[in-house]
Amino acid sequence: MFQGMDYIYEVYKEMSFSKAAKNLFISQPSLSAAVKKAEARIGFPVFDRSSNPIRLTEPGEEYIRSIERIMEVERSFENYVRDMQELKSGKIAIGATNLFASYVLPPLLSRFTESFPMVHVDIVEASTAELGDRLFSGALDLMIDNQVMDDSIYEKTFFCQEHLLLVVPKHFISNEKVEGYALTISDVKAGRHLDEAVPPVPLEAFRGDPFLLLKEGNDTRSRAEKLCRDSGGFFPKVRLELAQQITAYHLSRYGMGISFNGDVLVRHMPDDGSLAFYKLGYPDAVRNVYFFYKRNRYMSRVAAEFLKLIG
Repeated sequence: MFQGMDYIYEVYKEMSFSKAAKNLFISQPSLSAAVKKAEARIGFPVFDRSSNPIRLTEPGEEYIRSIERIMEVERSFENYVRDMQELKSGKIAIGATNLFASYVLPPLLSRFTESFPMVHVDIVEASTAELGDRLFSGALDLMIDNQVMDDSIYEKTFFCQEHLLLVVPKHFISNEKVEGYALTISDVKAGRHLDEAVPPVPLEAFRGDPFLLLKEGNDTRSRAEKLCRDSGGFFPKVRLELAQQITAYHLSRYGMGISFNGDVLVRHMPDDGSLAFYKLGYPDAVRNVYFFYKRNRYMSRVAAEFLKLIG
């Protein structure tokens, strides 16, 4: 019904077929034929040709109003596309667990929004399982995590390596058995635990101590149990099961037990002198942190620019 609307609108602007034909670089007979064909599709004449100059019929007035609404939608979309290309608009949804939302994303988002202040950023904070469901459904553009995701479904961009550390309350007597292995939080922040010359702690020294582990099914929990079993020859005595690394860390600060925490978290903690830190020099103590996105799904320019930032 709106085929040929450009011809009709040009005639409306000029109220003259001859002037409109000249503007459109076509012959007047061709323009007249195109307008008549459009009027036949509409079912009413758009122009009253009996007057001089021509004028709009009542249906013609409504048709022109409709054309102008269509043109406004087209202009709006063209502006949107142009803004998207220049990143003057757009949005991105990034999923993260509490750890990454609190300590990893803030500096990245600060840099990103400084470069692209008009882009709306939505941070979705939830468990890894919930975030995985949202990423799969398309509700998230990106997800940052240290878990293993199905490579047949998701692609990933490497962000960093995370090294698990043994975090022990300083008043535990077991620290005396491994005094030469202890690191301070300043050592961790300086990256001393990454130095090959720094030896891993013998885990068997902590066999009799209480542990604060994350809940069953959590990757950190699985790694902690495997490290104790394979490297220390014991199964940890679990005093508390928790949902977040940060909770385990603070409970260790108050002497409740030993926890396993990643250096991503520890580097952001204040030094109150209440804890000793130990290197765990085993493959299970190291894991990669990635930004995941769904394979074969269209990636927006906004998401692509964010990934460039971390590359």
